[in-house]
Amino acid sequence: MNTNPKQPKDLRVLSCKNFNGYKPCFSDHNCWENGCKDYIPMGTRILIINLDAMGDVLMTTAQLAGIKRKYPHSTISWVTLKNAVGLLYNNPYIDKVFPFDFESELILSQMNFDIIMNVDKSQRSGALTMKLHAEEKFGFGINDCGKIIPISDSAAYNYLLGLDDNLKFKLNKRTGQDYLAETFNLDYKNDEYVFHFTIEELNFIEEYKKEIGILDNDKIIGFNTGCSLLFPNKKMTLEQHAILIERFLSLKEYKIMLLGGPEDLERNQILAEQFTGKIINTPVNNGVRKGACYESIPQVIITGDSFGMHLAIALKKYVIAWFGLSCWTEIDLYGNGVKLHPEGLFCAPCWKKVCPYNLECIQMIDLERIVNETVSFFTRS
Repeated sequence: MNTNPKQPKDLRVLSCKNFNGYKPCFSDHNCWENGCKDYIPMGTRILIINLDAMGDVLMTTAQLAGIKRKYPHSTISWVTLKNAVGLLYNNPYIDKVFPFDFESELILSQMNFDIIMNVDKSQRSGALTMKLHAEEKFGFGINDCGKIIPISDSAAYNYLLGLDDNLKFKLNKRTGQDYLAETFNLDYKNDEYVFHFTIEELNFIEEYKKEIGILDNDKIIGFNTGCSLLFPNKKMTLEQHAILIERFLSLKEYKIMLLGGPEDLERNQILAEQFTGKIINTPVNNGVRKGACYESIPQVIITGDSFGMHLAIALKKYVIAWFGLSCWTEIDLYGNGVKLHPEGLFCAPCWKKVCPYNLECIQMIDLERIVNETVSFFTRS
């Protein structure tokens, strides 16, 4: 019997990845009394703070391989918004995901980390970064006036991108993954997004394909029809979508799937009714993991710069993405797609929520090129 109940017999227990202090790591073994049965050291304790949009969370997963190269023996925790937690499930690099809420903040405030990496240039993420305990911090914090500041030398370029429109919109040619790796002081090796389905999800995908009549050799085109409510002008018009769908259906060799989230329900219903019985309208209210299951089925995803685009990149789909208000140079399709952007348009990119120029960037989307790029992909495949 352990004579000092406040300490385990083997102090390694307190730094073992398996031990949580709530239940046995193994049903036939008492780690506290008898020492570790399978000691897995936590190594370097790392916390990633990422409370931005879901697409940004997916893009940040591209840093995980670089983190593991630099810190091979490490425990990686991640705190993110509740709607993004599902994107990080079943990720082999991540040990623990915390939803951003009071309970998680309470727990995190009692923990000590070796490294905190804050992705976001925002007050809430900066405040959390400054509040939590770590030997070293990368990225961004806030000062005592509530102003967002870089807290590591490596964050300088990333920080300046937010303050200098000429640098961000005209001069910068680096992808978001590239300068985020620099922010975290990591080697950039063009690492890809990390997203993995569970066995149950893979089975669901196969059952759903049978339900909607999809065969293995079918040529399927997925349309992400909308975008987030924060930047509503990223989306193509319904008329443009209808023209593209009509064009693909006229070729008589493609199946069309409508994809999206809850905010796209009405748009997708309008298109589905316009092409009743001719296209597949996938559910949009079944959660982010089910949405990923549906998006995994098409070989080609046609989308604006949205979460749907980032998910398509994570799923390694051929992506045809159009851009207007956002920065196309920052997006890496990893050689598996094409980016359409308004050549020579003086006001793009702009990141404006309201357009003073009648959304000329959306009107300039080359629909015929989208058709040609899609047909070309399937011809090559």
